[in-house]
This record gives sequence, structure tokens and C-alpha cells, in this order.
Amino acid sequence: KTSPASRLQHRKTPPPHAHHLLMLVVFGNPNLSAFSSANPSLWNLLLLGARTLPSLPLPRPFSSPFRLSITRAAPLMASPKVVAEYAKSGRSACKGCGKNIPAGSLRLGLSTKDPRGFDMTKWHHLDCFPAASRSLASAEIKGYSLLKVSDQEALRNLEVAAATKSSIDEGCGAGEDGSEGSKKTVLKKIMAGGTVTEEDDERVLKKPKHEDGKEGEEIVFSISDIKSNYKDASLPPKWKAFQTVIFREADDDLRDSDKIAAFDFDGCLVNTSLKRIGPDAWSLRCPAIPEKLQNLYNDGYKLAIFTNESNIERWKNKRQQAVDSKIGRLENFMKLVKVPMQIFIACGLGKSKDLVEDPFRKPKPGMWRILEKHFNSGITIDMDRSFFVGDAAGRSNDHSDADIKFARAVGLKFHVPEDFFGA
Repeated sequence: KTSPASRLQHRKTPPPHAHHLLMLVVFGNPNLSAFSSANPSLWNLLLLGARTLPSLPLPRPFSSPFRLSITRAAPLMASPKVVAEYAKSGRSACKGCGKNIPAGSLRLGLSTKDPRGFDMTKWHHLDCFPAASRSLASAEIKGYSLLKVSDQEALRNLEVAAATKSSIDEGCGAGEDGSEGSKKTVLKKIMAGGTVTEEDDERVLKKPKHEDGKEGEEIVFSISDIKSNYKDASLPPKWKAFQTVIFREADDDLRDSDKIAAFDFDGCLVNTSLKRIGPDAWSLRCPAIPEKLQNLYNDGYKLAIFTNESNIERWKNKRQQAVDSKIGRLENFMKLVKVPMQIFIACGLGKSKDLVEDPFRKPKPGMWRILEKHFNSGITIDMDRSFFVGDAAGRSNDHSDADIKFARAVGLKFHVPEDFFGA
């Protein structure tokens, strides 16, 4: 029972909002036990609603043993990224064996973003790195392209060794220990300091030498098939068309070589936008690109660009505009970097339910086959010293994996532009 004074005070109190009333009913009712037993469904509904309401200051006429608490979930940690570099000093300790990593020696790190906002890296000796649980594909290793060739080879051996050991542990090794072609033989070769061959790489990692498992279709290339226009679109001087490929004839100062430095164009050498067209609708991706290309040319490399441009085929009513836009950008880029380059544009479409994938469109190796067989004066290309740089590496933010698959189909070392150009 309440006194007249308290009843008067209660009438002067403004009525609570609906969510206040709900909290009052649920947490202020002295007969909770009887109420919940008589109305279990309504009780559960009220309890659920009360727990999802915002925390607000409430007038509470009754003390309650219940307290509403909200706990924030800890932020999810991103998967560690693999970093490769040469130790800047001898102070870092290996997380595997605990010993210091000598200055100048190769070290591998697992880098994560600390909740406080900075990067945290756990460094390892090469032999101590937990390779079995991490991807060591070159496109996934930050700093890979800055390593010496011998150290890149060491990382490749480490990847193959980890895959071999994993297969053997799972009972997947082919053949008896020491038999020809067995995975255990490959592992023994690596442990003895031997070099992994392409056959070993394919056997263990199951990476085909070419995308379709073949050496590549033979392309019949004849002078009579070369045109000065692409379908109904005319081409500027020095540009020709062969089937669904537009290519630029070589300048006098473009040297054929056994070393090829090949690049994608859009997203790799320049920034472009699908919403803008025209020969000037681009910007240099990185200020270091002209100097880097010039150094490669001075070192005896032949520079080449392999780029897809399906709009030339798709824009039937605006094909000339698409041709002028793409070729104009490439010509202006060459004027900026002042380096002669061999350029191939694949105009065909990708695979669909109605179409077979164009043999020249990346990741198909058709453009490379033309350069290799018909545009390099018969010089055999040294695949160990040649490479391809592209941005479509199949990473989470990449638009596709066409570039890395193209490199694998051809047999070239692959780099992403962030690592190769340092930005």
C-alpha cells in the first residue's frame, strides 16, 4: 500500500516512454516468477526486446537484481601477410629458433595489423619459417621482386618442399622412397641443396606448364593475314591487325633479345577508368616507371606490353572510338617514358556460354606465342631471366587473375606492380 503523498507524487511524474515502460515491467515487477510461469512466450518476447534496447537512464521505483550488460566483440585479426626482405641489422630474433638473424641475410616475416594501428611482424630465418601453413606464391609475398634471383629460387624451393612434405604426410606421395619421379625424391633433392626443376614443380605443386595443359596451339602467322585495319576501324601508321590482335610494328631502336621484360598496361603501368575514354584519359601509375623501364632497356631487355581490350570488339557502333582511345593512350605513354616497346592488344572476348575464349586474350598465351615465334628474330628466350608484371593476380581486391595465369601459362616469373616498381 502507498500513502496519499506518494500517490500524489506518482501522479506528478510524467509517463515514461514505451521502452522505459517495457524495462519497468520486465525488471521492476516484483512478481516476475509468477508472471514468467503464467506467460512464458510473452516473457521471452519481453526479455528479448529489453535486451536489444539502448541503454538509457531510467527512473526505477524498485530495486532489481537484474543488470543489462553489453560486451563488444573483439575485432577480427586479418590473416598474416608474408614479407621477405634482407635484415637491416642483427638485432631481430627468429621466432622459430630464438637466435638472431644476421644483418643482410634473407628473413621472412608474418606481418599483422595490431589493434592499436601499427604493423607487427614476426621474423624468421628462411629455414625456420612455417611454410607448410602459409602461401609462398610470389604474388602473395611482399618484397619478392626486390630479392636476388638466388633468393627467389630459395623461396620457390621452400614452397615446393612444404607442399611435398604435406603430400607425404597425407599419404599422397607417388612411388616408393627414392623411386624416379616420387615426391620424396623431390624433397630429398631440396634437402640436399639441389635446384627444383620445372618437372619437379609441376609434379609437386600440380602447376601445369601452360594453362590448357598443352604447349600452346600452333598459330599460323602469314604476311597475307596482316591488315591495316581492324574490321571496320582504321589503324594509325605502324599499327597492324592479325585476327583479333592489334600490334605495333617495331621501331628501329627496339632490339630483339633473349631477355623479355613484359608488362600489362591498364592498372600496371597507368591508371585508367572505365568511365573515361580518349587518348589522354590516363595517368602514370608510379613516378618510378620511366626510369625503371629505361634501366631495363639499357640492361639489354626487350620491353613488351600485353594488354586486353575487349571494348574494341564489343563496341560495334563505336569501334573506331575504342581503337583510337586505346592506341592513343599507348602512344602517349611511349612518348612519356621514351623507351621503345613491342605492343600487343587482344581485342577478343572472354569465354561465355555462347563463345569460346579468344586464344589471344589473357590468360591465354596467344600474344606471347606471336612474339616468341615471329617478333624476336628467332632468338630463343631465356625464361629464367624474363618476367611478366601485372596487377590481375587474383588477390581479394583484384578484378581478375588473368595476369598471373598468363605468366603461368607461358612459364614466366610473375611480379605485381607494387613490388616491382616499389609503389
